[in-house]
Amino acid sequence: MGTLEYMAASSSAPKRVTDDLVTADAVTADPVTVDLVELIGTLVSRHYKEYEQAASGQGLTTAQARVLDLLSREPMPMRHIAQQVNCEPSNITGLIDRLEARGLVERRPDPADRRVKLAAPTAEGVRMARGVQGNLGFARGAIASLTDDERVALRRLLAKMMLDGDATA
Repeated sequence: MGTLEYMAASSSAPKRVTDDLVTADAVTADPVTVDLVELIGTLVSRHYKEYEQAASGQGLTTAQARVLDLLSREPMPMRHIAQQVNCEPSNITGLIDRLEARGLVERRPDPADRRVKLAAPTAEGVRMARGVQGNLGFARGAIASLTDDERVALRRLLAKMMLDGDATA
């Protein structure tokens, strides 16, 4: 995704725009929206950078760490993993093959439908996933600085943004 920089309300000179399509609404957004877009972008960028470093520290690629994190919550079929990480199922098959070769994931029959194979983390896979999560200090620190009520409100607002964003996609 290209970076989209907006013209601030107090600035008369537009900033560089690198996306192919820019709407008038994007350029004339109110200052609070501009700030929110910038803050969210910075937060996401910092999170990805830290996640990549945490994964590397465990000897994993970012994609491997993401899959292990998903599987540490619950075993799932490869098509479901592909939906969660937004990629082709064939890519997930190769990724699971590599994780399985390292002893981090195993395939097992789905108790609900024995024709379906679930990918599930081994104990070592769970340990590595927790190691990645444990090294995400920025995200944990930023969230820990919020009160319980603020965390609940933020979760609700982010979920609402995701639902609203899915409706327009």
